[in-house]
Amino acid sequence: MEVELYHLLNRGVDKRQIFLDNQDCARFVQDLYEFNDVPSANNTRRRVPADSPEGIVVDLVGRTSERELLVDIHGWCLMGNHYHLLVSERDEGGISKFLMKLNVGYAKYFNERYKRVGTLFQGRTKRVHIERDAHFLYILHYIHLNPLDFLKGAESWRTLEIGSSKKALTHLEKYRWSSYADYCGKKNFPSVITKELFGDVFKNYERTIRSYMEDIELATVKPLLLE
Repeated sequence: MEVELYHLLNRGVDKRQIFLDNQDCARFVQDLYEFNDVPSANNTRRRVPADSPEGIVVDLVGRTSERELLVDIHGWCLMGNHYHLLVSERDEGGISKFLMKLNVGYAKYFNERYKRVGTLFQGRTKRVHIERDAHFLYILHYIHLNPLDFLKGAESWRTLEIGSSKKALTHLEKYRWSSYADYCGKKNFPSVITKELFGDVFKNYERTIRSYMEDIELATVKPLLLE
């Protein structure tokens, strides 16, 4: 790999829920876009409809040329009490600048909406450098499989207990809050991510993940899991 790839994870303080509904998730997705810019676009922030995440896509498309990205976001997933990001820096210090704006900005929104005060995240965002080829080939799958925690019978996917791969794949296809759909060719939030890196590796991601769900033994990569 030529790029320096990092898996980022942060949780709510005391493992509290940080995404309580679709509006919270949509706001965080918008933050992924808005704060990934050297001059923060926060001064032009727009209201996010609670039940219309598609509106974000329409609103964001066409503004890329006006932005100077801090990082490339190669994959992401929002869970109830934490988030996963897979990123590489555009310039030195880009990840730190992006995370500072992202975490502070979302915490401010969350505290204002729910009339709370204090720290929202448990601490500094955990950062894991993806150095080995095996880790590189697995990490995008791992991030995208996280929503299986919400599917009854598939909660133990990390230990090879997926249950029905068909049900698992259907669940992943319906889960809006990750980059999975965009990688499978179904536009979800295409303006947020950069697909070229993994697109060159997984020519047909939908077919690749289906094969992975059916055939790959997760135990071979268990030591690489980021908990």
